[in-house]
Amino acid sequence: MYEPKNFDHLLGTAGFSDALLKNHFTLYQGYVTNTNKLIEEMKTTTPGTPQYAELKRRFGWEWNGMRLHELYFKNISKEGGEIGDGELKKALNYVWGSYDNWKKDFVACGTMRGIGWVILYYAPQSRARTNADLTQTDAESKGRLFNVWVNEHDTGHLAGAVPILVMDVFEHAYISDYGLKRADYIEAFMKAIDWGEIEKRLLE
Repeated sequence: MYEPKNFDHLLGTAGFSDALLKNHFTLYQGYVTNTNKLIEEMKTTTPGTPQYAELKRRFGWEWNGMRLHELYFKNISKEGGEIGDGELKKALNYVWGSYDNWKKDFVACGTMRGIGWVILYYAPQSRARTNADLTQTDAESKGRLFNVWVNEHDTGHLAGAVPILVMDVFEHAYISDYGLKRADYIEAFMKAIDWGEIEKRLLE
């Protein structure tokens, strides 16, 4: 059984009211609960039945809802800060030409019409990843980082790619604080990114 992680340390983060965060934590906890329920129900449901098929289809939604929220909350830090001059920035510079170009593209994904997620993915060519592999200048390495729009929890993901930065752009993530001003929420999110965590996901 999966246990919901505690993210109360994020309360007080600039740009995110405590009420917004608490509601978001509760929604996340619902995904954990439903993931556990589906696991148990699938154990006792007859394969090949319509009920079994619906449980299987629903599982990806609940599981990804759980995991994406965990990645999202772990992206955020009260301290926030600027991206460092490490391997992540080098990789962003290689693919997009500069950090600013990457940020412009990432934010543009977030302001697209619709609800969903924006994810910066790293797509390794093999499981063996090294620091040199991330920034090599041969044409073969180009394009290993992608800003991706994911419309629903369980659709639109890049198979085999690693989500290293996750931004929630479902309305529950911002509307109680920002109304329809999603761009203002995205600006607050970008200021709250824990770049050390993102760098760690890239290199691990």
